[in-house]
Amino acid sequence: MKKSLLTAVLSTAAIMTGTSYAADFPNKPIRVIVPFAPGGSTDIVTRIVTTKMSDILGKPMVVENKGGAGGAIGASEAARAKPDGYTLSIATVSTLAVNPACKPEGLGYDALKDFAPVTNFANVPNVLEVNPKFPANDFKAFLAEITANPNKYSYGSSGTCSVLHLFGEAFRLSTKTDIVHVPYRGSGPAVTDAVGGQIAILFDNLPSSFPQIDAKNLRPLAIAWEERLDSMKDVPTFKELGYPELNQPVWYGLLAPAGTPEDVIATLHKAAAEALKDPAVVAALEKQGAFPSGNTPEEFAKEIQQQYDWARDVVKKGNIELQ
Repeated sequence: MKKSLLTAVLSTAAIMTGTSYAADFPNKPIRVIVPFAPGGSTDIVTRIVTTKMSDILGKPMVVENKGGAGGAIGASEAARAKPDGYTLSIATVSTLAVNPACKPEGLGYDALKDFAPVTNFANVPNVLEVNPKFPANDFKAFLAEITANPNKYSYGSSGTCSVLHLFGEAFRLSTKTDIVHVPYRGSGPAVTDAVGGQIAILFDNLPSSFPQIDAKNLRPLAIAWEERLDSMKDVPTFKELGYPELNQPVWYGLLAPAGTPEDVIATLHKAAAEALKDPAVVAALEKQGAFPSGNTPEEFAKEIQQQYDWARDVVKKGNIELQ
């Protein structure tokens, strides 16, 4: 029987009992693997939070970027690390949900067995937006237009079997509409073509698109969030619009290898939770369009499981294949 991620979290103490092993943790620098290139949202969020955590723990947390294969290279290395708390990694929806759904074989790690969640650092909203010339000013008119014209309009994402592709497919399945997927090599080129009118529709993380939204170069129609944002009060949530299943944000969280002692996890979680309450950290994250979380390991495990199940369901129902 497949061992659940939550069970793995709760059983770490049984794997390595006693507090003496980690009584002086940390007593040396902590390595944090970011499974993506420097400068992206994952890297920025990680550095904001771990810089403050370093101050709290009294030892440096050294960020190491290990990009490639949609985050799989870095995640694989982190999964094989010694479970002592000195090698950690950053989790994203891509590494722990989308990759396993799109490439279940040969991934190099088991998303639900190889890691012990520490906490979710921050959540980021997803947004549905259109070029300003699109013949609809709100979601209701947008839905009527694409329903009346199947396969006329194309939407861009950050790549085939990316989290934004799955979000677009989830939208298509929920609304029973036909829009054509155009994959790009990252959000940047997709945003550029949406602004230029080469594609009419875009599903994106809010931070990537907000400058263009703010400049009126893209028109947001709906946001995947629990409530309306202060910066976009006129934009309804998918939940408001009758599609609560589309209220799927992305997140950036902290992981340790499976088997890491429970007291080490507790120490790391306490430092992260404290860091995420620091006003300077909160301001820096919100400037990036990210909103602090700091939930418990058990709560983060449930979030991972939920997104994992969601991604597998969308890939199956949408007949999505990684090319």
